[in-house]
Amino acid sequence: MKTLLLGAALLPLVIATPAIAQSDIRPAGNTAPVQEQLADTTPLPADTPWPGGTIALDIDATDTARGVYSVTQTIPVTADMRELHLLFPEWLPGNHAARGPINLISGIRFTAGGKVLEWKRNPLDVYELIVDVPAGTKAVKAEFVHTSPVTGSEGRITMTQEMLNLQWEKMSFYPAGHYVRRIAVKPTVKVPAGWRVFTALDGQARKNDTVTWQTVDYETLVDSPIFAGKYAQQWQLDDDVRLDAVADKAKYLELAPENLARFERLIDEADALFGARHFDHYDILLALTDRMGGIGLEHQRSAENQYEPTALIDWDAMDWDHNVVSHELVHSWNGKYRRPADLWTPDYRTPMQDSLLWLYEGQTQLWGWVLAARSGLQKKQTFLDAFAGYAANYAEGQPGRAYRSVADTTNDPIINARRPVPYSSLSRSEDYYVEGALTWLEADQIIRKGTDGAKGLDDFAKAFFGMNDGDWGQLTYDFDEVVDTLNGVYPYDWADFLTTRLLEPDQPAPLRGIEMAGYKLVWKDEANSYDKGRMGNYKYLNLFYSLGVNLGSDGKVSGTLWDGPAFNAGIVNGNTIVAVNGIEYSSDAIKDAITAAKDGKEPIELLVKRGDTYRTVAIDYHGGLRYPWLEPVGEGEQPLDRFLEPRAGE
Repeated sequence: MKTLLLGAALLPLVIATPAIAQSDIRPAGNTAPVQEQLADTTPLPADTPWPGGTIALDIDATDTARGVYSVTQTIPVTADMRELHLLFPEWLPGNHAARGPINLISGIRFTAGGKVLEWKRNPLDVYELIVDVPAGTKAVKAEFVHTSPVTGSEGRITMTQEMLNLQWEKMSFYPAGHYVRRIAVKPTVKVPAGWRVFTALDGQARKNDTVTWQTVDYETLVDSPIFAGKYAQQWQLDDDVRLDAVADKAKYLELAPENLARFERLIDEADALFGARHFDHYDILLALTDRMGGIGLEHQRSAENQYEPTALIDWDAMDWDHNVVSHELVHSWNGKYRRPADLWTPDYRTPMQDSLLWLYEGQTQLWGWVLAARSGLQKKQTFLDAFAGYAANYAEGQPGRAYRSVADTTNDPIINARRPVPYSSLSRSEDYYVEGALTWLEADQIIRKGTDGAKGLDDFAKAFFGMNDGDWGQLTYDFDEVVDTLNGVYPYDWADFLTTRLLEPDQPAPLRGIEMAGYKLVWKDEANSYDKGRMGNYKYLNLFYSLGVNLGSDGKVSGTLWDGPAFNAGIVNGNTIVAVNGIEYSSDAIKDAITAAKDGKEPIELLVKRGDTYRTVAIDYHGGLRYPWLEPVGEGEQPLDRFLEPRAGE
């Protein structure tokens, strides 16, 4: 689209086209307005400091009974200001989308010198509030509340009676027109009596239950969330890295010494992989809860993580649940320090572009699993079982790959925002994570084969993410730099490799990396450890690769494979299977029926309820129960086994 520069706004140029005679499509004489150009182009901020001075941000987070954060912001202004333009963070780092929950901000009131000020919302950018500033005003006080969801249907719960997760960007405004790194803020938070507070912010001081930190720029503040709780524990993993945990109950914090050592080894393995640090200190924030909403969100000097409540005390049984910590740790290098140029933005109003998430998230997905295996945070078998599920999804469970590339799924955070869809196997979702990981596994094996094992993807990680030890800023990159760095490790047509695998649709299932690494996808009638752990915890039955459905404990359909046996029988999400072959539904009843049908010729008969209608459905399926596994193709150690071996201390 061509543009014209009009004043400070960059506006689209409307090209005249031949008009269709109105009488051809509308009755003569009807009123027909003409649209004027909207001045809605996003204005870029300036790399200049907020001239008013330091903003005071005071939050009272003690109302755990109602889940309310009461906020007061005092914003200094200059003598010539007659309007104060305040922005609520919209495009949130790590969310890859415009998800700022301004809907949770209520009771907004602005005052100056004790007088209430008028304000309005920008109708073309509802995240902007415009406040009238009287002459002589030195500071504007903003008072409002941020209301944590209290049920899961309202959004992610961030405050319970035992803990809270305070994210600064969800309960503060910032002045428009400046890079957020040039806006100074002095934060203060009051927490419930006796609660411990964990964050990566520097200069913490506490008086009774009011906690303050040193003045910080707004970008660093947003990148430094808080976990606080009644039941809390901190472990020092090395001189500069801490594990900070809050829990629903005190007993969930009983971390055995041998398992604490696994977290310590995780840090050692990350250092060995990247060879540099882009933080001065780091906090692994960990919530052991099923009351506060789940989270896994990266920051440069910390990360927000959630485990199921018993993940530390039932270590082996919950092995499947331990991966998020290693994933988010990797993001300190991949995503926070090294960041795609079109994803980095100077403020939280400028739209983000997600085109390189197949590196940002895809390689993080791989390294998160690899570091977990290398450190013992998770068993190697858990890696194999998780990747078996990944391989199966693309081998048999995702017909949408025929028309939609991995690169196009990088738009899904914006397009879909992780909302449920009727047929995710056809529409695809954020496959840049998992198909990206499988693609990078193949890249590792190409390098290893081409160098007779002398080099691998580890060498790319060190060259690309581990440069400039001690640099705590951000260093952006583009597609060409990714290709150039790969070629510096091992010359190959990496541009074609990445373009074919990730930017083009209808590619073969991404199993080549697994196969080059000495493993193959096989099917068994028993779920592997990763699937079994997830099914047990989330109370569902995975029959995706047999009947083509996932079922809740009550037989309700929660997922349907496009063009699978159940889909072809007209079974869709929200249906409930009431009976199987005339027997009341249970997970054992339907598994027994599938097993029996494998050696028979009779269809499986299901009584299905949809709304208040019942119907009997016959599914002519005889393939038995099918769950994915990875098995080595030969005897002895395979390349994938070597890839997962520890590196620290070498």
